[in-house]
Amino acid sequence: MVKEIGFFEKVYQVAEQIPYGRVTSYGAIAKYLGTPKSARMVGWAMNASHVNPKVPAHRVVNRIGVLSGKHHFEGTNLMQQLLESEGVEVLDHQIQNFESLFWDPSKYLPL
Repeated sequence: MVKEIGFFEKVYQVAEQIPYGRVTSYGAIAKYLGTPKSARMVGWAMNASHVNPKVPAHRVVNRIGVLSGKHHFEGTNLMQQLLESEGVEVLDHQIQNFESLFWDPSKYLPL
């Protein structure tokens, strides 16, 4: 019998594919998974992902590039620091050049 994986695990599998120095949104992951109205659940998955160091939760932001999940990271600006260490410019908790850094899983991952 094959065990079906849960939604959070599916989210993590997508997030693990986000390239270094690129970002995606909660909604883009939800849309890729076939549940376009579940962006908030993707956010919950990201909040719970800190136990899995393979999941780059810092690369998942809201639809306009705001670090809306920043308060779920330890330290004052850890999410921003992680992004900046990858060359992503963040100003006032928002990713600069968001459109050019945006990674859409629907374009890069198999359906």
